[in-house]
Formats: sequence, C-alpha cells, structure tokens
Amino acid sequence: MSELAIFGGEPAVTYVGTGKNDGSDMFKWPVVTDEDRAAVLDVINKGAMSGTDITREFEREFCEWMGAKYALGTNNGTAALHAAMFACGLGRGDEIICPSITFWASCTSAYSLGATVVFADVDPETLCLDPKKLEEKITDKTKAIMVVHYCAHPADMDAIMAIAKKHNLKVIEDVSHAQGGKYKGKMLGTIGDIGAASLMSGKSFAIGEAGMLWTDNQEIYERAVAFGSYERFYTYEMQSEELKKYAGAPLGGFKHRMHQVSAAMGRVQLRHYDDRCAEINKAVKYFEAGIKDIPGIRLVHVDESDGSTMAGWYVPVIRYNPDELGGLSITRFCEAMRAEGVSVNPGVNRPLHTHPVHTMADVYHDGKPTYRAFSDRDIREGDKDLSVSSIINEQAFFLPWFKHYRPEIIDQYIAAFKKVVENHKELLEGDKGNQGTLGGWFRFNHAKKS
Repeated sequence: MSELAIFGGEPAVTYVGTGKNDGSDMFKWPVVTDEDRAAVLDVINKGAMSGTDITREFEREFCEWMGAKYALGTNNGTAALHAAMFACGLGRGDEIICPSITFWASCTSAYSLGATVVFADVDPETLCLDPKKLEEKITDKTKAIMVVHYCAHPADMDAIMAIAKKHNLKVIEDVSHAQGGKYKGKMLGTIGDIGAASLMSGKSFAIGEAGMLWTDNQEIYERAVAFGSYERFYTYEMQSEELKKYAGAPLGGFKHRMHQVSAAMGRVQLRHYDDRCAEINKAVKYFEAGIKDIPGIRLVHVDESDGSTMAGWYVPVIRYNPDELGGLSITRFCEAMRAEGVSVNPGVNRPLHTHPVHTMADVYHDGKPTYRAFSDRDIREGDKDLSVSSIINEQAFFLPWFKHYRPEIIDQYIAAFKKVVENHKELLEGDKGNQGTLGGWFRFNHAKKS
C-alpha cells in the first residue's frame, strides 16, 4: 500500500496541463464552440438582447424536446419556480411542501406570495422527497408540492402523484438538477402540473443566467406569463377572459424576461445536449464500476431498467458509511481525499429547515417570522420528523463532476478512493470526528477542477 498523501506520500491524482489531451478540461463546462459564439454575436450585433423572438423559438424547440405544450423562458431558475408557484394558485395563507435537502430557490419565493413552506424529509437512498413522509405534512392549507429531482436522481413520482391526486394538490417539479432526465421513460418535469428549472452556467443544461418553465396546462401557462412577462401579456395572446382584463402589466409586478443572448445559446446547447449528457453518463458509470467493490462508499444512482435516467448527473453524490471503515468520520475521510488531489468536502446541502430565513427572519415587517406570517399554526413543530435531512451531511458528499470520458484521468480518481479506504485505519488515529456544521447552503462542485 502506498503512503497516504496526508502523511507525506505522493497524491493519487497527478494530472496537470492546459489542453484536452492531458485531461485538464475534465471539469470545464459548458462546452462552448464557434456555433455558440456566432449565435450570441448575432443577437448582440442585431441589438436584439431584450426582444422575445429568439426566446420564443427556443421555447418552441424546448417544448418539442420535452414533449410539452407550453414553455416560458425566464431570466433565471428562481423566477421560473416563483412563476410556477403563482401559476398553481399559491397565495396568502396557503402551504407548499418542499424537501429540506435542496437549494433555497426551490421554496423561498413562496414567502413573497404570503405562503408558508412546510418541510418534509427525504428518502435516505435517493435524497429526494420521501413519499412516506409526505402525506403526514398535508393539511387543509396545503396547495402544492414542490418535488426536487435532487442531484439528477428522479423522485418517486408515481407515489407522489397518487398522494397529490388523493388530496387535490398541484405538483411542481424542480428540474434544476435533472434537465433531460427521465422517470420510467417520462421526461422529468412533464409528470406533475408544471416543471421548472434553472439553466445557469453551473447546471448540466447551461446557457448563462436563465430559467425555463413548461406545462401542458394552458391556464397554468397563462398565469405564469401574466405574473412576470408583461411583454407577452396581451389580450390577443390570452385565452383566459379573467386574465385579459389585466393585460399589459404583470400581475406579480416582476420582470422575468429571458435575455436573448441566453436564448440564442440555449438553442445551440439544446442541439448537442443529449450527446454531451451521454458522454457524462459514460464517464460517471466508468467511475462507478471502478469503486463498486470499495467498502464505505457508493455512488447514488437510479435503476435504469424501468427507463429512468440521471441525464447530466448534476452533481454525483457519494454515500459514505463510516461503520464500514471503523467509524472514520466523513470529515477525516474527505481531508485525506483532498490530500490525494480530489476536491471533496463533507456533506451536501444543509437542511433548509435549520436556516434562519425559515425560522426567525421577519422579511416583510409583519411583526412575526415570515415563515408563519399568514399561518395560524407553528409549522416548525414538525421539524423533529426530519431525521434523514438532519444527519445526511454525515453520510454523503459530492463527487467532482466528470464532464468527459477520459478513462486515464478517471482511473486516478478511482485509485485515490481505493488508496484512502485501504489505508483508513491509519486515519483513525487523529480523527477528531465531525466538527461544526457540515454541508453548505449552496455547495455544489459545478465545473470546479480538483
């Protein structure tokens, strides 16, 4: 066994350089070519940055790819989710159920609508909303369920949709981590009432700072348009008689328009997206095959036998089992991995139910915390039920996100994991355990090179 780098040995990951052949583009994303540059420059040269013609073409092509009837481009993913909540009727005094393990944008916009966010626990295997913990969170105030396909893993949509149908609830799919992924052959975002996603530069579908929502429901689509797309909110474009009388000014007072530089890049990226995801998939599966027999670690993945997929794998998650490594803390394990040249940190997203914005902040001067400003009950009483969310950061971390199939580079990462696991007993001495709070409020490796 070679000496661990943390004790002075040579790191397992040694590649360096600036070109494709030496693997230094392993984590570079998105892939930008002359085709992207030409499309973007065309928008700039025409002075068409604030128009809607190119965005509408992007929406049309996105609908064809997604298999949806309507799509609406927005300036970012948060705006898409915000509009989706409004479109589903979320308002003052209503409740929306959301998993606690996710990025804040999945739910925080609900407060601006006067709604309350109720957190539910995640499944210990998928890290997505746990249907078994969902129904107990439903009250007569519940209006919608926010489903997050966390780190590209499809949530259990059959069970979630059955619960939603039983209680007559709207389902919003946050596909920001999983653009192009499938659940039992169905595109994620087309199973619930509406799908929404970030398309910012760190995502697998990366076009700059932008978002998209899509649905088959015309009423939901038109409400989303009316909320923050004033330049699309005309009487002749609306079928809803109720909405027509307000046309011309956005009901939400927001300006959610997608910048057409992003739309132009989006059209190009869409043409190549599935092929590029296929290469990412090949790279991650190669890595998975290399670590499958290593104790203490395993890659979170979906069973593809039923037609489900992980698409762009944003971002791969490693489940860590300290019991298989003599109780070695995830903090010490990641410390040793970093010394080997692998950029990993203990934890994933911190549970949102513990953030001060969701526990004490009075954002709108209501005289009480915003999370319950329009609620007649203290929904925080249910937080004790979030047992998986509360400990997951001791058992999981993000793997650097391979963007290309480069076996000789991936082999170095496999070797690093093998090396640390094989020498784990040496790490037990000096292991101070997990110190402080693990994970981050917005921790993702994105395109970061280790």
